[in-house]
Amino acid sequence: MIGLWDTTGNEVVKALAAERRSAGGVASGLALTLIAVVEEKKVREAEAAATIAAAAHPCRLLIVVRSDMEGRSRLDAEIVVGGRLGPAEAVVMRMYGRLALHAESVVMPLLAPDVPVVTWWHEEPPNMIANDFLGVVSERRITDSAQAPDPVAALKQRAIDYAPGDTDLTWTRITLWRTLVAGAFDSTEARVIGAKIVAPDRDPTAWLMLGWLKSRLGIEPVMEHTDRAPRLHSVELQCENGDCVRVTREEGTALFSRTGQEDRYMPLPKRPVGDELAEELRRLDADQIYADALGAMAGLSGLDHRNPARVHVWKDPALAAIASSAA
Repeated sequence: MIGLWDTTGNEVVKALAAERRSAGGVASGLALTLIAVVEEKKVREAEAAATIAAAAHPCRLLIVVRSDMEGRSRLDAEIVVGGRLGPAEAVVMRMYGRLALHAESVVMPLLAPDVPVVTWWHEEPPNMIANDFLGVVSERRITDSAQAPDPVAALKQRAIDYAPGDTDLTWTRITLWRTLVAGAFDSTEARVIGAKIVAPDRDPTAWLMLGWLKSRLGIEPVMEHTDRAPRLHSVELQCENGDCVRVTREEGTALFSRTGQEDRYMPLPKRPVGDELAEELRRLDADQIYADALGAMAGLSGLDHRNPARVHVWKDPALAAIASSAA
């Protein structure tokens, strides 16, 4: 690891190039550049998740930590090639003062050449992605609404702000649920006429599951809130022929019940963030199914027809704070 304190972007570029040469040209096998926007307390979590994801998608990881925007502008950087991050190479940049508002000035020269760029917010998602230049320059943008104070409201904001190429780890967390529910209809063509979802009222995965069922089946699922489970607890479907299909979470497994059949237990583990991130990095095109589910959940249509190109909209939080105080 190389540590550079109170340095410049040019020095970081040169130090990364030197470290790559000493490691034997690691950059030749990179699949993408992953920009991670992270809070200071979550830097190690982001590194651990990126290490898992990099096992399947070797990447250059650029971790941006913005803090103390009112102090003197300063850049501290750590450079790690291989080592604890496996096949990834990483630059952890801590930006202070006004420099934190212009992180792209340091990040842009560090992008790996000729590979896609993905931006991942491992913190509360931005209200408008266009306000963050690090999201504008990327082909794929990954947020996590569960990290917002109001996860459901944050997920609805993702629909308002959506552009093709956006995704949210809330969607990734119901991949196994969607697989189990869809698999119930491998041996039947019975039409679904109703659905019920049981979950806490602040669980964004439950609301996105509701949007998915609504968009794919053309029904209006019923949401039943419960305080007995910390997250999405069960999904029940009523079929036109009278059959009932139910998937219920039970301590890392799913109890699959269907009218006229024996109950079955199937794996339903809680996956680490690294596995969820790796799943999203498998595709760099727009996810139309996610767009349909997100739009159905928020009551919006045509999300996948929006312009995928974003235009940066500058917003200075210092000026916003002054205007708020004046008001």
